[in-house]
Amino acid sequence: MKPKVLVTREVFDETLEFLARACEVESNQRDIPLSPGQLAQRLADKQGVVCSLTDRIDENLLHDCPQLKVASNIAVGYNNIDLAACTARGVMATNTPGVLDDSTADLAFTLMLATARRLTEAEAYIRAGQWQGWHLKQLLGVDVHHATLGIIGMGRIGQVIAKRALGFEMRVIYHNRARLASDIERRLKATYVSKDELLAQADFVVLQVPYAPQTHHLIGGAELKKMKPSAILINSTRGGVVDDAALIRALKNGTIRAAGLDVFEDEPKFNPGFLELKNVVLVPHIGSSTEATRRAMAMTAAKNAVAALTGGTPPNLLNPEAKSKA
Repeated sequence: MKPKVLVTREVFDETLEFLARACEVESNQRDIPLSPGQLAQRLADKQGVVCSLTDRIDENLLHDCPQLKVASNIAVGYNNIDLAACTARGVMATNTPGVLDDSTADLAFTLMLATARRLTEAEAYIRAGQWQGWHLKQLLGVDVHHATLGIIGMGRIGQVIAKRALGFEMRVIYHNRARLASDIERRLKATYVSKDELLAQADFVVLQVPYAPQTHHLIGGAELKKMKPSAILINSTRGGVVDDAALIRALKNGTIRAAGLDVFEDEPKFNPGFLELKNVVLVPHIGSSTEATRRAMAMTAAKNAVAALTGGTPPNLLNPEAKSKA
């Protein structure tokens, strides 16, 4: 008998076809988000779940779904999964690293360019019929080339962002939990500095850290005050890493110049104060949203699930100790 798998959100046809070769698949192709109760009900008789960052896989759900053997997240981040609870119950948890690095780095650079050159403000200006012709001081922005880029979080995606900065001849500084190997620093022309040094020196501060209790409000009012008044903050990693209320105050008061945001606290809800500001670019968590990347993410998650349910080891297993308990 094939193991049963629930796919909690809409995926691509080839993803379902791949899963169906090894599993009995129930899918939510209508793409209506499931409440915690609905998710538990539909998972009660399942051995696997291919889930998204909107699905909370926690102790309460695991208690109600004792047959569950794998939670395969279609994301590189996994703060929606209680890893300790999964491990204790022998549930393998997986993610999709690597396949989205380039697309997410591209989006970070898009936000840098859009904020620096005031693109959303300029588009709103022209759509509103306000453009009366060229003049010298019209919508003055700032240069990205030759500027100092500060990256907080120099993992895979942070390093890809630094690589792109080479083409803009930027000075790259970074802060990370652990300093990179010297050969990587040389290749990226990146200099390790303290967090405070980075905040004080960078023209662009790009955040690329996972969300966890220790990174909650990593950037708050105190950190924003350490940045240059001309600096631009980019958050394309996870909501909650930035104190959004403090950021709104900083943008209103001119503490920093501007911000570009792909993620928010409590998304899809977000602080309505952002909508009152012209000096912020807002996009709805689309960092990895290219067709090729999202297809690769979904297929990676499917392969992780199938491996777990057919006696293998998932390529992207987050909690190897759970496998021995499965």
